[in-house]
Amino acid sequence: MAVQAGFVLFAVAAAGWGALALWVRRPAGVPFTYALIVIWVLVALAACVLVGMGRWAGALLFAGPAAALAAWWLTLRPSQHRDWEPSVARLLQGQVMGDTATLHNVRNFQWRGPQDFDARWETRQYSLAAIRSVDLALSYWSHTAIAHTLVSFGFADGDYLVFSVEIRRRKNDRFSEIGGFFRQYELSIVAADERDILQVRTNVRHEDGYLYRVQMAPDDMRALFAEYINQANRLTERPRFYNTLTANCTTLVYRMVNRIVAGLPLDYRLLASGYLPEYLYDLGALRGAGSLQEYRRRGRYTERARDTASPLPFSRRIRAGVPGIEDL
Repeated sequence: MAVQAGFVLFAVAAAGWGALALWVRRPAGVPFTYALIVIWVLVALAACVLVGMGRWAGALLFAGPAAALAAWWLTLRPSQHRDWEPSVARLLQGQVMGDTATLHNVRNFQWRGPQDFDARWETRQYSLAAIRSVDLALSYWSHTAIAHTLVSFGFADGDYLVFSVEIRRRKNDRFSEIGGFFRQYELSIVAADERDILQVRTNVRHEDGYLYRVQMAPDDMRALFAEYINQANRLTERPRFYNTLTANCTTLVYRMVNRIVAGLPLDYRLLASGYLPEYLYDLGALRGAGSLQEYRRRGRYTERARDTASPLPFSRRIRAGVPGIEDL
């Protein structure tokens, strides 16, 4: 009975996963895909009934469609050649020669609306020795547990560069958390000016932004900057799928940082990225405030980002009053 129960549990789980995979990817167009889903679920149900009755022919009935589904799944491959959304149309590449990092395809769009923008892709050079700070930016659009994670590096001349691990969407493709489990999107690393990638989220997409100064040793900051470039170069050589659990905007950053600062604990807040400030607070990586509530309150820059009448430049404006940041 235990073996039969185990098969039934496996078949039910496989039926649910397969139905979602077919629904998300729709390999045969909408009507035929829906027909495939119905057939797949009915076969799984029949197999469970037969095995539950002690007739192991049900397992053989299930094996054929399951093998076909697995074979189809293995044919899905990430690609560099699709009709991409303009904001992810180019891939970041870079080289580090001595102290100088040269980055190609740095995004510096001027946004007026979601589909109204001036596209600018730039080649920039940065001195690794001039890196002075690392800031974590979190952008919330719905639930408090879910936020997009961005990392901004500050330089001695007051310039900032943001790295963001993002899905690489095709034109007219909408984001879906479920789709992120089923190879719907490729993965990309974007390097962008703050006036592009942070401002578009607060001012155009109407998201809620928070900024936290992360305490890191200078060598670790430089190593993290170089690691972003290394990861971006790998994606240009070998594309990868985005995955909501294993390859997203937070887990990849964790892996990069963990290579530099070994021993960082795994934590559910690496998936529920909206709670990353609590994670950093518990690690002692934040300075300048007496409580987590104060970090959140002073770190919220949404209204400052939207205050276009302010005489302060954007990067200084959003950092005004953020704990741990001096002279702003």
